[in-house]
Parts: sequence; C-alpha cells; structure tokens
Amino acid sequence: SLVRLATWIRLPDGGQAAGCGTCVDRVLGIVTGRTTLVQGNKSRDTQPELAVRRAVHALGLRYRVGTRPLPELNRRADLVFRKARVAAFVDGCYWHGCTEHYVQPQSNVEYWSSKIGRNVERDRDTDARLTEVGWLVVRVWEHDDPAQAAELIAQPYCGDSAKSRGDLAISLLRGA
Repeated sequence: SLVRLATWIRLPDGGQAAGCGTCVDRVLGIVTGRTTLVQGNKSRDTQPELAVRRAVHALGLRYRVGTRPLPELNRRADLVFRKARVAAFVDGCYWHGCTEHYVQPQSNVEYWSSKIGRNVERDRDTDARLTEVGWLVVRVWEHDDPAQAAELIAQPYCGDSAKSRGDLAISLLRGA
C-alpha cells in the first residue's frame, strides 16, 4: 500500500520518492481529478483551432502549425504563413479574456484575474512586436465562425495592402 507523508511517499517496492503531489502522482500513474482537469487544457489542436485549420486548408492554403513566427520571439502562433508573413491566433474565450464570454471564476479570483490580464497583455505585446517587423497578425476568438475566420486569414493572398488588411482583420474579429 502507498503511504503519503508530506512530499515523501513509500513506493510499492519499499523505496521512497520525494516531490510535489502532482509529480508523485505522475510517477505512480495516479490520475486525480485535478490532474485530469489540467491535462484537458490543451495549448494546441483544440476543437476551434482544428475547425479554423480545416477551413483554411479547404481554401487551398498551406501553413505551419504551432510555430514561432520569429525565431527570437518565444511566442507561437496557431497558423503561420512564412512567405506571406501572416500569423494567425485562435484565442480561447476564457484564457484570453473575451468580452462576450469570459466569466470570472468564483474561487482564487485574484490569481485568475491577474493570470488572464497577463495573457491579454502578452497578446498585445506579441501583436506589436510582429507588426513592427512587417507581419500581419490575425486574431480570432474560439466562438467565431471558422469559415469567416478562414476568409480573413486568406485575405493577404487577395492583393490588398497589408496594413489595411491587418486593421480590418483585427477590428472585425476583436472589436478593437
């Protein structure tokens, strides 16, 4: 049987292991409710992202998935079109503070409001940095229609000026 003492546990073979509860659970293969919940928060290949990717692919466009638009910038875009210099992000309503759907949690309010605020701030910083070096940034919410999002992402291939396309894309889907 397993005996848990603070951060030390007794392994079935008689040895001991130390670490945080989550690490110990992972070592032993124990799946708790918290572990399952956290593992469900994927950083890529979410259903909204897959729907947008399918719609963009159906338009005949090819792209890179989950890569850095700029190697020196430690931020990954959901869809990257290197030649066209377009970075597309499919933002989750909760994690990126959607004005329509974000609901503040009941517990640990200070932590979560700070966390979401930092995410939004990082999004704005990413947009500014990419725009400075000539990239078009397209941000869509997870609740946006995938076909409309795909058409917005495809605009750079239609011949309009990059600046007006970028302003249009961001203002249409972000309400900026």
